[in-house]
Amino acid sequence: MASLKVAKMLDKSTKVVFRGLKHNVETPPLACGTWSWGDTRQWGYEEKRDLPAIQGVWSALNKEKLGFYDGAEVYGPLENERILGRLIKDTPAEDKEGMIIATKWLPFPVFVGRLLPGRGIVGALRNSLARLGLEQVDLYQVHIPIFWFYSIETIADGLAECVNLGLTKTVGVSNFSIEQMIRMHDALAKHGVPLASNQIEFNLLRRLPETSGLLAACHERDIVPLAYSPIAQGRLTGKYTSKNPPPSNRNFGNQPWEIIDPLIEVMKQISEKRDVPISAVAINWVMCKGCVPLPGARNADQALQNAKSLGFRLTDEEIEQLDKLAVDGNSMRLVQAG
Repeated sequence: MASLKVAKMLDKSTKVVFRGLKHNVETPPLACGTWSWGDTRQWGYEEKRDLPAIQGVWSALNKEKLGFYDGAEVYGPLENERILGRLIKDTPAEDKEGMIIATKWLPFPVFVGRLLPGRGIVGALRNSLARLGLEQVDLYQVHIPIFWFYSIETIADGLAECVNLGLTKTVGVSNFSIEQMIRMHDALAKHGVPLASNQIEFNLLRRLPETSGLLAACHERDIVPLAYSPIAQGRLTGKYTSKNPPPSNRNFGNQPWEIIDPLIEVMKQISEKRDVPISAVAINWVMCKGCVPLPGARNADQALQNAKSLGFRLTDEEIEQLDKLAVDGNSMRLVQAG
């Protein structure tokens, strides 16, 4: 098993442990973020065009034994979990071995413009499981740290009930600050349930979780930091430039190009030396900080490019080079506390 506290070379055989009450969950050191799967508003999803490509991602990652998928009820909304459910249903039993499914709950009693039944956390998970076609998920997470309707303690009670009912093996949070995470950790501990993970935006253009001490707080408590947007919505791939920027609705990692360009130049030098894509350098840097990256993939080629971040480790000198050019970044109001 890999200790994420110690940055070492990770490969497909490496297993990361998410702690649970009755069952720990062992995952690959690289996951697949599925926000774009079914999301029309942000990503312009069209089933006829995009579903075959998504099926290609699914097949490629399962073949590589990297079948760790992170979804959410709000992606789509709801359509993301339906797509995942369809993919799971169409997968032969022998290919499901080692597959990891995670999803997230939005802590609002009103969802997609209407009051839905079962918006408490247990009912919401049952609804997610119905869409996924599963009896149990591997990881169930609180999507954002908003406590207008439910306190941390109330949410912890619900998460613990989900575990005790066998609806999920492990539980986590997303976008939580150090203080919020510790409070949830302690509230769950009263039920004997570990807090398995905290999912945060972490990349070379948003180093804040490291510089704030959040990653250290995770490692001290055996909480796995899951890093979404590790390539800053494409900004850290070399694909985009000041003259060819990404779509304007891609807000994560939205830094001035005078910050991004020098980073890309150093990453390009490292990638050429190692014969890996520029994006693999960005993702490997996240791994070297003790996180499980969650890069998205809209086609099989992107998924396999992401997988090339495994099997090597940046040197201390390379990490230092990148650290000097990285920035703390921004936080989205109300959504991101961590």
